[in-house]
Amino acid sequence: MRVPLLDLAEQHRPLAAPIREQIDDVLRSGQFILGPKVEEFEHTICRYTGVQFAIGVSSGTDALLAILMALGIGRGDAVVTTPYSFFATAGCIARVGATPLFVDIDPETFNLSPRALEEFLRLKCARTSVDTTYQSKKIRAIMPVHLFGLCCQMDEIRTLAETYRLPVIEDGAQAIGAEYPSQSGGQQAGTIGLAGFFSFYPSKNLGAAGDAGLIVTNDETLAHRLRVCRNHGMEPHYFHQMIGGNFRLDEIQAAILSVKLAHLDEWSARRRAVADGYRAEFRRAGLLGKIELPYDPFHDRGLRNAHIYHQYVIRAPNRNALREHLRQNEIGSAIYYPVGLHEQKCFDYLGYKRGDFPATERATSETLALPIYPELSSTAQRFVVEKIADFYAR
Repeated sequence: MRVPLLDLAEQHRPLAAPIREQIDDVLRSGQFILGPKVEEFEHTICRYTGVQFAIGVSSGTDALLAILMALGIGRGDAVVTTPYSFFATAGCIARVGATPLFVDIDPETFNLSPRALEEFLRLKCARTSVDTTYQSKKIRAIMPVHLFGLCCQMDEIRTLAETYRLPVIEDGAQAIGAEYPSQSGGQQAGTIGLAGFFSFYPSKNLGAAGDAGLIVTNDETLAHRLRVCRNHGMEPHYFHQMIGGNFRLDEIQAAILSVKLAHLDEWSARRRAVADGYRAEFRRAGLLGKIELPYDPFHDRGLRNAHIYHQYVIRAPNRNALREHLRQNEIGSAIYYPVGLHEQKCFDYLGYKRGDFPATERATSETLALPIYPELSSTAQRFVVEKIADFYAR
């Protein structure tokens, strides 16, 4: 039995007709960049997330880059974030000339640890009446990453940010629709800090047919700067008050995303059902003491989308051999991520070394993503778990 890590064809098959209709509308209009489909999608996202402003851009990476540029973050500045994330999280910080400062993750959630963040800010940063600094770098923001579809502990992070007067930029690339039980009520990923952003890379829970991204914020001034920034910093036409980039969202991608957004909550519910199915199968196979399943800390907090399971990531002894065993049985899997950002060659200049972030380094050696998508059958799940049980029975 073949079980892919992800099957986009299954998702797109029933949506083929409405997607084609939307694409044909764009082709008939002859307007392909920042047109009515983009505006409509932005308004729909505002309604879905509850924010005031949404800015469609060309990718999740460009979303982050635009936020940093719009905030004027650059040389001499630093941004605090996690070393356990996709490369763009730290790569964009470096691209604007700033310095990524890493803080270790919580070993259960894989998200930025509030305790480690507090220790970093309290013990390692100089705090003055003007700003917070680390090794002569002015810290300009904190960037938590809502990894694998689970929100960070945002109340604790936001309290620390307020104490040190730092804005929060939420990396919600993997978490659109995920909810957090804040003290003020349920809030969606990306809507809690000064700004948040999403990726619509095809494999995301809400995926385009190519690259696309979006920024959300409740700050009107920042929203205006972001709209200018995404179009080369141009306002009015051919006049540039700032340096921006070509970060514009295509009309066709916005049209496709508008069709798919209507199904997002249904798909999230199915992903949670798949996660529940995996737990039942692992329990039935007697593997709960052998492997660690994804942590779901907000499960009983009255939220609809407490975890949206962008990835279903387990901790597994002898991970690499298990992955090879699954490959031989035609079961897809992936490692997110095999190397912490602090150990990437391009960041050697930051001076980090192995051992600096033990929770991250443990995760890179133990975690494995198993197949998960809304259409994954219970039969396929049972097959995956049976093959994992076979591996550990040898």
